[in-house]
Amino acid sequence: MGWLGWPDLWSLYYLWVSTTITLASIALLATVLILIILKARASKVRGGQDRSEVSIGFFHPYCNAGGGGERVLWCAVMAVQTRYPAARIVIYTGDTDAAPDQILARARERFDMDIQDTNLTFKYLHRRHWVEAEYYPMFTMLGQSLGSLVLGAEALLAFVPTIYMDTMGYSFTMPLFKYLGGSRVGCYVHYPTISTDMLARVGGRQAMYNNRRTSPLAAWAKLRYYRLFAWLYGKAGATADTVMVNSSWTEEHVRQLWGGEVSKVFPPCDTSQLAARAGAREGGQVRLLSIGQFRPEKDHPLQIKAMFELRQIVSEEDWAQVRLVIIGGARNQQDWTLVQDLKDLTKYLSVEDNVEFRVNLPFPALLEEFARATVGIHTMNQEHFGIGIVEMMAAGLLTVAHRSGGPLMDIVVEEQGARNGFLAITAQEYAAHIAYILALGEEGRELVRVRARASTQLFSTSAFESGWIRATDPLFAQP
Repeated sequence: MGWLGWPDLWSLYYLWVSTTITLASIALLATVLILIILKARASKVRGGQDRSEVSIGFFHPYCNAGGGGERVLWCAVMAVQTRYPAARIVIYTGDTDAAPDQILARARERFDMDIQDTNLTFKYLHRRHWVEAEYYPMFTMLGQSLGSLVLGAEALLAFVPTIYMDTMGYSFTMPLFKYLGGSRVGCYVHYPTISTDMLARVGGRQAMYNNRRTSPLAAWAKLRYYRLFAWLYGKAGATADTVMVNSSWTEEHVRQLWGGEVSKVFPPCDTSQLAARAGAREGGQVRLLSIGQFRPEKDHPLQIKAMFELRQIVSEEDWAQVRLVIIGGARNQQDWTLVQDLKDLTKYLSVEDNVEFRVNLPFPALLEEFARATVGIHTMNQEHFGIGIVEMMAAGLLTVAHRSGGPLMDIVVEEQGARNGFLAITAQEYAAHIAYILALGEEGRELVRVRARASTQLFSTSAFESGWIRATDPLFAQP
């Protein structure tokens, strides 16, 4: 069989180009047709609703998770109920295994909030699996974002609100509600789906939990993919009429990616109740408290490694008194697998007797742990804000947080005479800070506690409510 001649190669090239153009044209026409159908159906749904009623829809598929993002959701709901008592509130949720009264009961217990069910309804979404990361082993960000369009379309056809508010980071849903539903749209951004830091890590081939080290060619291709996604993400975010962010770090990245006006509204932290949690901390066991969802980005292994390093630099007597208590929420099997992996790591490093895990802890039990702990520990790199850090500081814990993101830019101060906490990066640094705290006298500890508690007033629930109302009032004021 001979080699293909130039005419044959040109024929193959022409066939490839024409096929590509044909398929792209079909995909474009199909997309346009789907959008036309969606817009028509959304108009029909909206036509069946009370036009005189002002409504706000919160898109929060995991509203029953019980994390910091859910605290923001329920505080926002209460702020709307107080400011606009006649407004109808709709929450789009994928928690189909929980009835409305169960969701509200869990939120009231977990966050100790008096959430009213007046004018509050839930719209259940049955396609939440479209945004689950496990279904997208490759191109995860793009897959989840496109999947959110499917989930968003389901929400749009369930109810078309006057105001649409994304409180979970599914920015690609905003154009759906704005252009197909005619809603005014806003969002509260906990962290950008992609950031300039991520682009820099990929370009520099820096290994991390969400960025494996690859060949130069693979890194080049991934960087192009990230840049394309960043462009799409920016276009989606630019459709928002109101943008709120939770920290200086998030504000910086959102401004770079989206442009436009951004309101910084620090998330609500339970500073009032926790400030009263003193407890008997001096003498006896020294408990190190860690709070956060069980997810890879929280870097719980670093806490366990810090315990290993701590054992090397303190006496056996001091070591016997130290216990790391890791408290977090587990949402699915992936989270539970991570918990087991962490337990295995404690055994591998021979610190299992000094580490305990408390999963999905109810609020009263959480308050008890705050009262018993002396030190707070946080290890997430580039944490967008750090509600758990503020809560630990409000409760009087001497907190060691990661030297990056929100803790560095908004929360922890290390200047002499103003120190309210500690910052670290490596396991050795964490261990050194903890050892310093163990050796610090009560007078020195109390000075740090007083400053920490005073600084947390900036992040109180009342401060959040004021910021939320100030940012969203223009949405309600529009005709």
